[in-house]
Parts: sequence; structure tokens; C-alpha cells
Amino acid sequence: MNESALREHICECGRSLYDRGLATGSSGNISVRLDDGWLLTPTNASLGHLDPARLAKLDWQGNLVSGDAPSKEAFLHRAMYEERNGAGAIVHLHSTHSAAVSCMSGLDACDCIPPLTAYFVMKIGKLPLIPYHRPGDPKLGDAIRGLAAKHSAVLLANHGPVVSGKNLEAALYATEELEETAKLFLLLRGHNPRALNAEQIEELRQVFKLDQQ
Repeated sequence: MNESALREHICECGRSLYDRGLATGSSGNISVRLDDGWLLTPTNASLGHLDPARLAKLDWQGNLVSGDAPSKEAFLHRAMYEERNGAGAIVHLHSTHSAAVSCMSGLDACDCIPPLTAYFVMKIGKLPLIPYHRPGDPKLGDAIRGLAAKHSAVLLANHGPVVSGKNLEAALYATEELEETAKLFLLLRGHNPRALNAEQIEELRQVFKLDQQ
């Protein structure tokens, strides 16, 4: 897609997330990589009411090139892009079930949602939990850099997920899979769920070449 089409696509995806209750108020942000920088949804903007012409365009130093002021969480996206050369888009939400899991105590910080389904393993893999930082704290970018090279998605404690993909569709689908698995995880609490075992996960890695993604 050219830049104009990508701007329209970001707005369409934002509207879809908003209409389905995955992004409320002005929460959440979406970005897409360009040849000469990247596009990001503006600060205090509802994902359901985005204007393609007003999306923020930034260079790789984080400077605003055009459009409205970018989300204050721009550094989350920049950190992920810098560590993941294959990332073409990033979605960050405060979606209900993922955010609920991010508020729980006793999670495995290296893998905070178990591999309940094959699709979670295929689209997310292991999901590390990043310790709580206040919104806008630049130290959160450093925390993401420490994990993003090996993980396409992370969960921010008491906050929500940051998910990358090779393009916007891939990032969106992975974000939705994460939200649905978080919902399953919460529904199954106290019910001794049967997660996929190491052999089953390895089979998925081999068949679907997950280590090459």
C-alpha cells in the first residue's frame, strides 16, 4: 500500500476496534512503518474517529514531520520497531480482558498467559509481562527494548498489550487473539485448565515455522 492507502487503513482498523469495544474513549494507538518513517495515531484521539490527514508522521528519531501531535506512547512503538526489523505495524490497546490479566498478581513474568490454544501459540507465542511504569515514562521504552527482539508482543503491567506484526492485519489479528485468550484465561481461573504441552508447542513451531516469523 502507498502512504495514502495506509492512512485510510489505519482509520478503518481503528474504527473496527472502537465499534467492537476493544478501544474505548481515547485509549489505544496504532502505528505503521513507512519507507521514510512511520505513521501513528494522535494523542487524545479516539480510534473510532480518526482523520487520515491528521495522523502523526514521524521520522526515525521520533520527530514530528506532519499531522497532529503523536500519542504520548510513541516511544513504545519506536522501541518495538528498533528491535524488530520485520515489524510493519504495532497495535497497543487497553482492551478489557488483556488489561485485566495485566493487573493480576502471581503471573509468570516470562510467560504470563499459558498456551491454552494453538492459535495463541501461533500468533503470540510467549507473552512476557513488563513491570508497571506510569503512562509516558520513557523507562518503559527501555524495558520493551530488552524483550522485543525475541517477542512480537508484550503485556504492560496494569496497562495493556503492545503487539507487532509484519503488517497491520497481522498485528490486528494477533491483538484480537491475545484478547480472546486473555478472556479464556480469566474464565478458566480455578478450573485447572489443560494447556498445550511442550511437545504440542514444538509441533506447531515445526509445522508453521514459527521461529522464522
